[in-house]
Amino acid sequence: MAHILIVDDEVNIRKVVREYAEFEGYEVTEAENGMEAVNLCHDKDFDLIIMDVMMPRLDGYSACKEIHKTKNIPVIMLSARGEEYDKLFGFEIGVDDYVVKPFSPKELMARVKVVLKRNSNADNTAAQNRYVFEGLEVDIAGREVYVDGKKASMTPKEYDLLFYLVRNKNIALSRDQLLEEVWGYDFFGDDRTVDTHIKMLRNSLGDYRKFIITLRGVGYKFEAN
Repeated sequence: MAHILIVDDEVNIRKVVREYAEFEGYEVTEAENGMEAVNLCHDKDFDLIIMDVMMPRLDGYSACKEIHKTKNIPVIMLSARGEEYDKLFGFEIGVDDYVVKPFSPKELMARVKVVLKRNSNADNTAAQNRYVFEGLEVDIAGREVYVDGKKASMTPKEYDLLFYLVRNKNIALSRDQLLEEVWGYDFFGDDRTVDTHIKMLRNSLGDYRKFIITLRGVGYKFEAN
C-alpha cells in the first residue's frame, strides 16, 4: 500500500484529497505547512507527496527542495497559479507533476497512479549496466551520472530522461514518445515540457551535450557509438 503525504494549509482540500486517496486504498498522512512536511519526511518514508505551493512558514517549492536533499520522493504540486513560468520552475526543482486549482480529485488520483507506477517501474526495471561515452558515465542502476569524473547534480526528471535516451541510443524518439515514456502519460503535458527538460539536461552534461541530437520536426536522439 502506497503511503501518501498531503501538504496543504487548507483543511477542506486536505479532507477531499484524503477521502479520494483512501478510497483508492492509499495510506495517508497530512501536514498543514511546508515545515511540517520537511520534518515528517525526516522521520518517515513516503511513496509520494501532494504539496501546495503557497503555505505559511515554508512554501511548497522550498519544502520540495529541502526534502530532495535527503530523499528522492516524487512530488505532485498543487497551485492556484497556472502560469507557464510557475510550472517550469516546479519541473526544474524536481517536481513530477503540476496540478492547477481548482482541480478534479478524480484527475488528481489518475495522476497519482501514473507517478507511482512510473517510479515503481523505474525501481524494478533499472538496467544493471554502466554506460560510458568518452568522459560521460551513466550508471542507471545507481542513478548516477559522471561528467569527466565529477558527479553531476541533476533533477530526478533529468535522470529519467537521460536514462531513457541512453537505453534507446541511436534511435529517433518523438516528443510525444518521450512525454509518454518518461513522464508516463501522453495527454497531461505538451512539447514544451520535453524541450525544457532537454535544455536543462544539455546544460548538466556540459561538453557531452553533443550526444543529444535535435531532429527537426521529430524530436531527439542520443547519438553515440
